[in-house]
Amino acid sequence: MVTNNLEEIKSRVFSSNHAEDEDLQDLLKYRQDGKFDFKLIDIREIYEYNDMSIDGTDLLYPTTLFHKYIDALNKIKESYIILYCRTGNRTGQVLRILKRMEFNKIAHLAQGIVAYSGKTSKNAKLPTDLMR
Repeated sequence: MVTNNLEEIKSRVFSSNHAEDEDLQDLLKYRQDGKFDFKLIDIREIYEYNDMSIDGTDLLYPTTLFHKYIDALNKIKESYIILYCRTGNRTGQVLRILKRMEFNKIAHLAQGIVAYSGKTSKNAKLPTDLMR
């Protein structure tokens, strides 16, 4: 169930660059209903993704290989993007880099997947790679 107005959530999340647990759950619901589109990107390593991932993850761009995905990211630079990792530390660092590269519609799951109470999966199929 969506608990907040879409415009309110978008404004709060993308102006602060921080998405809270409920914000991401609401945005995923809006996306499922066809009312808002964004890319959800996991920047953890493959073994971490296999252990647990957020349902609705679009891309897996591990931090250790992140430099290889810059061209793919530039293709979606004008899209809304939410990054997540385990606790929010790695995404905070990547977010700062992408902001310097003029990514303006970007945020991260502030406390990471460890604080996420929405739907997750173990051993989910690896998400599509934009580089293909």
